Amino acid sequence: METRSSPKLRRLRCSVQNYDWGRRGAESRVAKLFALNSGAEADPDRPYAEFWMGTHESGPSFLLPAGCGNGGHKVSPDVTLKAWISSNPDVLGDKVVDEWGCDLPFLFKVLSIAKPLSIQAHPDKELARALHKARPDVYKDANHKPEMALALTKFEAICGFISMEELKQVLCDVPEIAELVGSTDVEKFIELGEQEVEKAKCLLQSIFTKLMSASADIVALAVSQIKSRLELEGQVRPLTDKEQLVLRLEKQYPADVGVISAFFLNYVRLNPGEALYLGANEPHAYVSGECIECMATSDNVVRAGLTPKTKDIQTLCSMLTYKQGFPDILKGVPLKTYITRYIPPFDEFEVDRCVLPKGSSAVFSAVLGPSIFLVTDGEGTINVGSVKQDVVAEGYVLFVPANVEIHVTSVTELHVYRAGVNDRFLKSRELENGKKSQI
Repeated sequence: METRSSPKLRRLRCSVQNYDWGRRGAESRVAKLFALNSGAEADPDRPYAEFWMGTHESGPSFLLPAGCGNGGHKVSPDVTLKAWISSNPDVLGDKVVDEWGCDLPFLFKVLSIAKPLSIQAHPDKELARALHKARPDVYKDANHKPEMALALTKFEAICGFISMEELKQVLCDVPEIAELVGSTDVEKFIELGEQEVEKAKCLLQSIFTKLMSASADIVALAVSQIKSRLELEGQVRPLTDKEQLVLRLEKQYPADVGVISAFFLNYVRLNPGEALYLGANEPHAYVSGECIECMATSDNVVRAGLTPKTKDIQTLCSMLTYKQGFPDILKGVPLKTYITRYIPPFDEFEVDRCVLPKGSSAVFSAVLGPSIFLVTDGEGTINVGSVKQDVVAEGYVLFVPANVEIHVTSVTELHVYRAGVNDRFLKSRELENGKKSQI
């Protein structure tokens, strides 16, 4: 067990995922970060989709040995961050250990997206446990997976069901849907009153389930008809953004039911510095761009379209909330000069974004839980108290224990992202414990 009398940063070597939808070689920020972080050369012909920073066994992080920015402590090159935390749980802080045990409750990522991810949703805790027990080969863990995407570039996603009024318009404007699922539910939905929210949910579930469960031949015919109709209509009128997106999806996933399902979902476009969060049981698919992503430590995904991977349509259609409306877009809360915080409504995580002009400094105050820092651009130095650490640069990933204040100074313009446990949760637990001690 190491002492906490002079806490040090731990530099990490992290993992990469080469999913088919990732950007290839030099076009991928993930590939560049992974190469700089690991010293490995990126394959220009291989897709680099996700850079993982954390303790999940599907993509673990490792502590770098002495001499690599670890404060002189001797660390074996094959020691995972998870194993090290298990031996040194005090680095998490009492509140985190009490709630989640000896592990990080969050998983930090960078995504580089060349083509859309699957139409998917993530299970809540109860369903995650059941799915993991029933199919551990597909559902790798028993945890839920709320998540947040923070745009690094222009970023596109489809997520959450469109409003009742928008869906009524879609059902009128896209006749192929009624032909595919039957006109009865479609007509009932169009006739709904504005206040009939629960009826809308039931009908939406029925329509969406029939759509996603339709046979491959029927879906292929409907997609072909939609494509032909939109191409003809595009010659006499400007197509809507959603219609243009549907045609893009059809080129990438011809004859896929996910092409039609896009009509049901909100089309969201983020500018760099804007964020989108997704709770359990909400349908979504990232479409293009690059982002920072943070989530609860899980890799559970239930898929139903836009993918060659295993689909679990009945599970997905039964688990969704069928909540309608446009999602919240987070622009971040100014925390200090140069630092913006993104706070989703989940206990497990929050993300800070720090953009430091050349020759500037910023302070990340000590927090009650652990943090992972990622440098995505530039070069600078990090100080812990009066102890000066090595220069940090693009591709550096650092683990910071609880209750450690970090001072960052830029040599060139420096972009730093911090993932940590939601501070609102940590402070609420501290307040609860304080009240208990007074009783």
